[in-house]
Amino acid sequence: MNVNTNYSVLPPSNQNKVTTKSKLGKDDFLMLLVTQLKNQDPLNPVDDKEFLAQLAQFSALEQMQNLNESFNSVKAIALIGKNVYATINDGNGNYKEVFGKVDAVYRENGQYFLKVKGLDIPLDAVRAVTE
Repeated sequence: MNVNTNYSVLPPSNQNKVTTKSKLGKDDFLMLLVTQLKNQDPLNPVDDKEFLAQLAQFSALEQMQNLNESFNSVKAIALIGKNVYATINDGNGNYKEVFGKVDAVYRENGQYFLKVKGLDIPLDAVRAVTE
């Protein structure tokens, strides 16, 4: 007996969502995992070992992201009071070199910034650090 397994659980309007993110995160991974479970063949479901391996990968991804976030915060805070050399984009496509003492650190939209001479310097723009 032939069974038709070509079915969809989402309305057609939700199937073609396009994102412009350049990186996949833990939410994207979880969404893929849930979509895989929703659309699996009921006569040949995902092997439990494979499913557990995917959950372990999800957990490992989440912990790596948390560790990276912690590392960036420690790195940014450690720069307070030190002199940094950075190259920043002024918004017009021109690059500006900044050298000065880090007065403060703040976080916005998941990214750390340093206050140097009244300018906001992204942490990843720092090229050198001196005492």
